[in-house]
Amino acid sequence: VIIAKRLIQTPRKTTLPLSWPVNVLLLICITWMPTREHLQAAERSVPAERPHIVIVLVDDLGYGDLSSFNANSKIATPALDAFALQSMRLTDAHAPGPLCHMSRYGLMTGQYPFRIDVNRWKEHALIGAEQTTIASLCREAGYRTAMVGKWHLGFEENGYDQVLPGGPVDVGFDSFFGIRASTDIPPYFYIRGDRAVEPPTEQIDANASPNWSPIQGEFWRAGGIAPNLDLHDVLPTFADEATRIIDEHAGAQTAQPLMLYVALPAPHTPWLPSELYLNSSRVPLYGDFVAMVDGVVGQILDRLQQHDMDDNALVIFSSDNGPVWYDEDVQRTGHDSDGPWRGMKADAWEAGHRMPTIVRWPNRIEPGSTSNQLICFTDFLATFADLFGIGIADDANVDSISFLPALLNRDNAPTQERQQWVMRSGRGHYVVRDGDWKWIDRLGSGGFSKPNRIAATAGGPKSQLYDLSVDPGEQKNLADRMPEKVKAMQAILIATIGETQ
Repeated sequence: VIIAKRLIQTPRKTTLPLSWPVNVLLLICITWMPTREHLQAAERSVPAERPHIVIVLVDDLGYGDLSSFNANSKIATPALDAFALQSMRLTDAHAPGPLCHMSRYGLMTGQYPFRIDVNRWKEHALIGAEQTTIASLCREAGYRTAMVGKWHLGFEENGYDQVLPGGPVDVGFDSFFGIRASTDIPPYFYIRGDRAVEPPTEQIDANASPNWSPIQGEFWRAGGIAPNLDLHDVLPTFADEATRIIDEHAGAQTAQPLMLYVALPAPHTPWLPSELYLNSSRVPLYGDFVAMVDGVVGQILDRLQQHDMDDNALVIFSSDNGPVWYDEDVQRTGHDSDGPWRGMKADAWEAGHRMPTIVRWPNRIEPGSTSNQLICFTDFLATFADLFGIGIADDANVDSISFLPALLNRDNAPTQERQQWVMRSGRGHYVVRDGDWKWIDRLGSGGFSKPNRIAATAGGPKSQLYDLSVDPGEQKNLADRMPEKVKAMQAILIATIGETQ
């Protein structure tokens, strides 16, 4: 088919007959006459070469913030809207945990974050040098690997004027420029490689915004800060660094593919839109900052296009967890950052972890398509291994299942598709998915939404069971009515966590 297509499309200066073997081949192919759709499907199923890989992970963006996932969004995101039209939208994609460090650990390692103590990130590195990561896997496959932005997976800290071991450059990235954690968690300083660009030798006072909750608005905590760091400049600085890396890679004119992980620390607090975006949306402050994030993503996508890198680039966009967005925010602004889902950041409910995820790979992934395949960020590891055709150690693949078949619309894929998924919420509630069934082992949100914990009462339900196919808003708890299903979900949890508890 591919040969026939090329022969048919090859310009010729004569109408003289071709040699008889070519004529026979053309006759056979014309008799079968594949449609354009058949040809495109064939091309999608056989990657010609390893693509550049660009992962853009934003911070605390809600499923309802993008109009490509929520037609009622009041925030204009033209760059991401255009990107979605060229891509596949994944409507059932989930963070491995509904908080920053949980989500990033699962994405990087392919392992559920509840398998380790992720809360030790403040002083210690969460990823061991021996662990397989998406970065080390890409480097093994011949990629140049670079990271820009928010790490939030810890370093072995021994003073900020010393080497910071255990970070990105020790777990597979050739280069790193970014920050230690969120832009509201001190100390605030940039890191290049494994050293502070400037140690945080000065102090900054805490800040808050009127008319917002204590953890919304222009909120940041008091603490150390590097002398020349301004929190307003962090997002533009990362935009410049990400585009510089693309420029540099294109200028090198190398055949080596690029893997670039851009972890933008926004629209996480502090909400600090630049003057260009201030008052640009119909959602005060937060919407303006989301619009600025859209602008930064647009800069990265435009730079790939300028260097003709986008035609063979697998670009993945998502958010690390749900937004901090209360019911009163919806009432006040008319905008629901959570979209159709219940809850928010840190919750066991859907809005805490179901993420707006978009994937583009020209001529491989069908533009404007949608997949409802259940996916977890832990699956990036197996998906890249599947793409490269290389194996990974069994212990590194515990919780990772390739979703490449879903991206390429492979009907007869040999790879198992994910049917089950397990997560732990910010306050320790376990979540189990099995097909459309969702079970939460305790009552309450398990996160920031109130009430986050509810004591079970005599004769009442002790857990939560929802059929998401008919109750996506998690309003009808079926736990008491379906005790056998609850037992089946408990068995999945026990089988998954093993000796974790």
